[in-house]
Amino acid sequence: MGKAPFGRGRGRNFNRGPRKNERIRVPEIRVIGPDGKQVGVMKTKDALDLAKQAGLDLLEVSPNARPPVCRILDYGKFQYEQSKREKDSKKHQAATRMKEVKFRVRIEEHDFMTKLRRAEEFLDHGSKLKITLMFRGREMQHQDLGFVVVKRAIEDLSHIGHLDSPPKLVGRNITTTMSPLPANKKQPLKYSHHHGEDPDEHDDEEHEHDEEHDEQEKE
Repeated sequence: MGKAPFGRGRGRNFNRGPRKNERIRVPEIRVIGPDGKQVGVMKTKDALDLAKQAGLDLLEVSPNARPPVCRILDYGKFQYEQSKREKDSKKHQAATRMKEVKFRVRIEEHDFMTKLRRAEEFLDHGSKLKITLMFRGREMQHQDLGFVVVKRAIEDLSHIGHLDSPPKLVGRNITTTMSPLPANKKQPLKYSHHHGEDPDEHDDEEHEHDEEHDEQEKE
């Protein structure tokens, strides 16, 4: 069995996904039934008729096998389940990422809430969160106030994340990390309206805001 059936137009089909139904043009295939059991090797036309009689599709799952392997299935359901697996995989990958939100001792209420909203979005999207509070100059004399700000942030995010370890002073920074709560323990978002959206696209804006704010406080 040669490659002739797929040689023609191969370059034009690379974005059309796996071959199914009439796009499967080899004369003979190995068929797997809707229940996952082997049906056997049969003519492609007969397999397609079998799929249509069941109201299902014939999908090529192993094009390089000899003969190619095809499954009889509900293609719409197959696409939905595949999309769901990809989303779950992305969430798992996001859980391994660490995002950071920085606070200051003298942070204004509006800025505090802005950063809290970003932190909530990171946790909602499955990322781990690093909370950092930076002391500048004589602010080191008020370490207790810094801990108050950090502990307030932790408490305000407790509906969406849990603390990994108590905040601690390292050099001139107070740091701690939080992890997202399991889906069945998460509560509705309190500060953001971007549930389920990837907050990464707003990172540049956030960093620009942080840098601008830091420069203002230096003055």
